[in-house]
Amino acid sequence: MDAFFVSTGVVALAEIGDKTQLLALLLAARFRRPMPIVLGIFVATILNHFAAGWLGQWLASLMAPSTLRWVIGFGFLAIAVWTLFPDKMDDDEAPVKAYGAFLATALTFFLAEMGDKTQIATVALAVHYHPLWMVIAGTTVGMMIADVPAVFVGNWISQRMHLLRYVRFVAAAVFALMGGLALAGVGS
Repeated sequence: MDAFFVSTGVVALAEIGDKTQLLALLLAARFRRPMPIVLGIFVATILNHFAAGWLGQWLASLMAPSTLRWVIGFGFLAIAVWTLFPDKMDDDEAPVKAYGAFLATALTFFLAEMGDKTQIATVALAVHYHPLWMVIAGTTVGMMIADVPAVFVGNWISQRMHLLRYVRFVAAAVFALMGGLALAGVGS
């Protein structure tokens, strides 16, 4: 269960203030149909994080455990720094309404997650934790924890985005702690 709980917590924290959370706010405001948006987020996250998790486990099979510890440690430290800088959504990333709420959400979320910090975190988690399905389940639940409330209470959250700045600092500290622990060899 460690793989599930750690994956859930890490991705939920990484997603705070992330571009895809902003995308959830935008989609909620644009379509005003929460269930197709939530289902689109769910489908896109499973597909994207499965690919990222598979990549992480493949990379783990190529490295010695001592090398892997350093890669994971520095990876989490990099995510900690990345978390300090909030994402912004460009105008050209706005979904096209003609596709419908579900399809627009699934496509834009899948593409927005490519190379995103939650996808990179999923790769790092899959390198360290097994079985893969527990990592994917955890990262998916973490995404849903962070993004579904943005869909249902989009206006309330968007009016108080300044509060999320403080949560970003806590998330960065957690990633830095995880990176430091990995570099120190804790849990090896």
